[in-house]
Amino acid sequence: MPTHHEKRVLPYTAQQMYDLVADVASYPKFLPWTAAARIRSRTPIEGGEVMEADLVISFKVFRERFGSRVTLYPERFKIDTEYIDGPFKFMKSTWGFRDVEGGCEVEFFVDFEFRNAILQGIIGVVFNEAMLRVVRAFERRAAELYTPVPR
Repeated sequence: MPTHHEKRVLPYTAQQMYDLVADVASYPKFLPWTAAARIRSRTPIEGGEVMEADLVISFKVFRERFGSRVTLYPERFKIDTEYIDGPFKFMKSTWGFRDVEGGCEVEFFVDFEFRNAILQGIIGVVFNEAMLRVVRAFERRAAELYTPVPR
């Protein structure tokens, strides 16, 4: 069961980074291996919103759709994602953002396991590199969209 945890400071506001990660429909524009995204539903909750979304992940010969429940907490700059259906046994991720001097601290955690042992084996070999590429894709997208916070 691969997990990845990363914390770093980026030269953007917590609001900007939160908005970028919360915009799931835009993931195919910049996120590696993301071929398509579709928002199934949006439901308001106290302090936020629950969004159900489908992503199509394409990696080498594998192309899989999976559904997730994304809970958005805009006032807390927090995003929790949990697996609904698709190729995983389970999947959870969390994003947190907080303003700090010179930008914001971004914290990301993901834990998942595929049902398919072959796919799990392939991902296991490249997992850390894949997660680094995903996080860097968000960084590059932020650089395209936002002006860095003055230091």
